[in-house]
Amino acid sequence: MEKTEIIIHTKLTIGVSACCMGSPVRYNGKGWDLLKNLGREKNDFRWCPVCPECMAGLGVLREPIRLSGGDGTKVWTGDAEVKNRKGEIVTNKVIEGALACIEALSRAGAIAYVYMDGSPSCGVYRTTLKNTNRGNPPGVFGAKLLELGFFLIPASDLQSPLKWWDWRRRLLAFYWLKNVPLDSKNQLYEAWYKTKFLCRELNQEWTQNIGRNLALIVEEDVKEFGDRFRKEALDLLRKPSNTKKITNSLWAQYSYYKKLQGKSIEEINAPEIKRNVTSIAKELLLMERKAHEDKVFFGTSPVLYRDKRSN
Repeated sequence: MEKTEIIIHTKLTIGVSACCMGSPVRYNGKGWDLLKNLGREKNDFRWCPVCPECMAGLGVLREPIRLSGGDGTKVWTGDAEVKNRKGEIVTNKVIEGALACIEALSRAGAIAYVYMDGSPSCGVYRTTLKNTNRGNPPGVFGAKLLELGFFLIPASDLQSPLKWWDWRRRLLAFYWLKNVPLDSKNQLYEAWYKTKFLCRELNQEWTQNIGRNLALIVEEDVKEFGDRFRKEALDLLRKPSNTKKITNSLWAQYSYYKKLQGKSIEEINAPEIKRNVTSIAKELLLMERKAHEDKVFFGTSPVLYRDKRSN
């Protein structure tokens, strides 16, 4: 097995709440262009903006809506309602709008979605922005995104270079693992090895258990084991890391690189060196580039996107 990073040339499609892409489609006619924070990296993806409230026909400007009687999941089962500020029931319209957006994302081939938390439609962990009140999460559209297994990215994290780097590396690994064949023990072992450093950062115990069990399986058990491994690993890759874990992983992988190549990268700092998240993100991008150039496997970020035209 070649111990180098995985290069994909497929430009992934990411769905995004249209108000986060600068479209003035919120109930009050406002929106924010949060994708501008990604700089040139924005062009590494295709974006599919949707707005379930607009597709519901509620229009702009419109009365704000709220969930009544339960969360968005219960709206789909008929056990909760959606009302606007005037008390009018708009449940069916919002459901139709959410379904129209899901259809658009399906046609676009989107596997991920950047959601606006705090929205009763797009929200996943909050459906209101009032003080510390979480409302009734998930929202109507958010509930459907969760049900369908989308890789979900909170829009607020696009403003942090480090958080975006974390989401991006996990999304690329998620896409690769979702599609890679796992029909033999060798394929299983390669998939585990390529993702184990990232998964170990996210959940060390689970990763070690998979490694131990993988060594014991026989060929007739490969499919069952592979299905379980893929599902559990994809669930794990949806969950964010944190600054401490990321900087420790960076240093461990850099130490491996330095030992293997016999050379240092001055800009890479030890975990105990205090610096801001922007500086850490720059170090990670530099480490990715250097490892790629020197054909060293940077397991912290195992899957990279490269445009074929630039290679």
